[in-house]
Amino acid sequence: KMWCVIRWFSVLCRPMSVAITNNQIENKMTEVELQWAIEPQAIPTEAQCQHWAQAAMQGEYADKPVALTIRVVDADEGRNLNQTYRNKDYATNVLSFHFEYPADLQQAMMEDEGEPLYLGDLVMCASVIIEEAMAQEKTLEEHWAHLVVHGCLHLQGYDHIDEAEAEAMEALETRILQQLGHDDPY
Repeated sequence: KMWCVIRWFSVLCRPMSVAITNNQIENKMTEVELQWAIEPQAIPTEAQCQHWAQAAMQGEYADKPVALTIRVVDADEGRNLNQTYRNKDYATNVLSFHFEYPADLQQAMMEDEGEPLYLGDLVMCASVIIEEAMAQEKTLEEHWAHLVVHGCLHLQGYDHIDEAEAEAMEALETRILQQLGHDDPY
């Protein structure tokens, strides 16, 4: 069986990217490729991203091997991507880009026990996350964990456009973060 995943920012990757593959957390598998478009910093570590992403897997994704990419960027790249894809002229903490399989291929991937289903990409702006953590009086680890979980939920189809969706998503984020040993992020 052959399949191909083309990531929208693969041409932007710099040599500092590292991959985490085939690690299991709590008898489940989530593959995370962590890419640093800036000088790597203490947080997040590869293992933390994998752990946080695995904790965020819900519903049909909870027991299926999945894969995603987390790219850590500077404010310029974050602003450019936010402007390009959301028409907002500022850097934001996390952008989620869900990968769309053709319908027949997604069904085949969901049924294949061996191949991970590629969910998409998270782009995280380190400087915004650091500023927010300080302003909200959170540790960097707590805020990174929250935003990885938040982004992973978006990749699974959760959203916060209207009030009911926002309340449901925030409650789920809070529960996941508490299971990870962190306080309510809100």
